[in-house]
Amino acid sequence: MKDYIEERAINIANYIIDHNATVRQTAKQFGISKSTVHKDVTDRLAQINPPLAKEARKVLDINKSERHIRGGLATKEKYLQKQDAKIA
Repeated sequence: MKDYIEERAINIANYIIDHNATVRQTAKQFGISKSTVHKDVTDRLAQINPPLAKEARKVLDINKSERHIRGGLATKEKYLQKQDAKIA
């Protein structure tokens, strides 16, 4: 594996842990795809630094378990904004 990929995987994991970030937020921050973030954290990082991979995985698992709540809140906000626009 190339050095820059290893470094990116470590930086991604640290970002996820430090900011309690989702895959989508991390991908946007680093300018890469969600697939790359996921592959870096789940596959590549496990070979490079297993304890760091495990810690990042914990954050991602929490985010995954809460995503349905975030999605529901986003949908609610969307419809509230549409309703406000109709009133104004």
